[in-house]
Amino acid sequence: MAQALKEVRKLKDLQTLVSLSKRRGFVFQSSEIYGGLNSCWDYGPLGSLMKLNVKRIWWQAMTRRADICGLDASILMHPTVWKASGHVDGFSDPLVDCKDCKTRFRTDNTESYINEKKCPQCGSKNLSEPRQFNLMFKTHMGPVEDEGSVVYMRPETAQGHYVNFSNCQTTTRYKIPFGIAAIGKSFRNEITPGNFIFRTREFEQMEMQYFVKPGEDESWFEKWKQTRMQFYKKYGFNMQNLREHPHAANELAHYAKAAIDVEYLFPMGWSELEGIHNRSNYDLTQHAKFSGKSLEYFEEATKEKFIPFVIETAVGCDRLFLAFLCDAYREEVYVDESGAEDIRVVLGLHPEVAPVKVAILPLVKKDPVASLAQKLREELAEDWDVQYDEAGSIGKRYRRQDEIGTPFCVTVDYESIEDGAVTIRNRDTMMQERVPLDQLKNNLLLKIKNFS
Repeated sequence: MAQALKEVRKLKDLQTLVSLSKRRGFVFQSSEIYGGLNSCWDYGPLGSLMKLNVKRIWWQAMTRRADICGLDASILMHPTVWKASGHVDGFSDPLVDCKDCKTRFRTDNTESYINEKKCPQCGSKNLSEPRQFNLMFKTHMGPVEDEGSVVYMRPETAQGHYVNFSNCQTTTRYKIPFGIAAIGKSFRNEITPGNFIFRTREFEQMEMQYFVKPGEDESWFEKWKQTRMQFYKKYGFNMQNLREHPHAANELAHYAKAAIDVEYLFPMGWSELEGIHNRSNYDLTQHAKFSGKSLEYFEEATKEKFIPFVIETAVGCDRLFLAFLCDAYREEVYVDESGAEDIRVVLGLHPEVAPVKVAILPLVKKDPVASLAQKLREELAEDWDVQYDEAGSIGKRYRRQDEIGTPFCVTVDYESIEDGAVTIRNRDTMMQERVPLDQLKNNLLLKIKNFS
């Protein structure tokens, strides 16, 4: 019976995404068989593939430039690094305890507390005085736990860039302006984590520090704002779901000259996805002061010495992963002639982000069709992540692939044995195209390359 598209629904709540992520293998609750651990998540078979893709496209966007190198710094660093950066003394949130329901919460973004000084959980006004709570995780290095052995789990990757500024500049022989990019785990003892993988205590950051000559920092700040927005456009984001939130003077960090948040319209509202900051020369100045080592740059052309300013772009990999899922999710509602509704759930992910690029679907499980389908899977898997699925009707298999974001399905049938061709089905249009086997790989390559 013929069906007509009635409407397309976008994602309305995070719970829908949490359910899909568990059902299809994107994200699981950490330690689930033991009841889980709050704010900790595991990336499943599809999620781990997609997360690698998210990191890869960011890494390529940075390090394929001629002026940015890569870095993989240690999670554990000398404790003085965090003293110099201000994290030991200033990396804290204002914290209040409710004496009635025992809820502990931050005061800086809790509307009921800000407006009425009451507990957001039970409404009580029997509250403790606000106190500062440092967000860094402490641990100890060596066999004896004493103050001399204290080290910190890094709360950001950026300090690795600064302490390795001279090392990277000397070994690459890059001239100012140049950047250092890194992807790595960071840890923050968040008081109020939540909203699925949006705010967690263990997370991955993708940060780039771009070192520029003082006086040129403002123009580079503007250039990087434009560059980062183009990144989101390239990979298929609905740009209406993105906006820039400039920081007012009273919102700026003490070291910042200017800053914006790139905000995304998540189901819970507009929230920070990426930060772009003009950090002035604060970071290198501090590390020079505390280490006693000069971090000045000598510009050969002008014979000038100066401490570079830093333009930072910083995005959470987990948040970007979540934003991709939110932006890609849609429900297509179809109705037949009797008025009955049928819903097709689709993740319209860009092929470079999708965990599976191609699915091979034999119409029958028997040879020679199955053997040809397996051979195709092995050949295509040399270039892409490929899934093989022979369970259920072809319609159900298409729907499974639509729900995990697979952009192309290849069906193999008895005719394939005779005419040496297979059918490619497009996820978004559901159009089908018959393609000769010897042209399949090149055909898919062009489709992925020219996807829009």
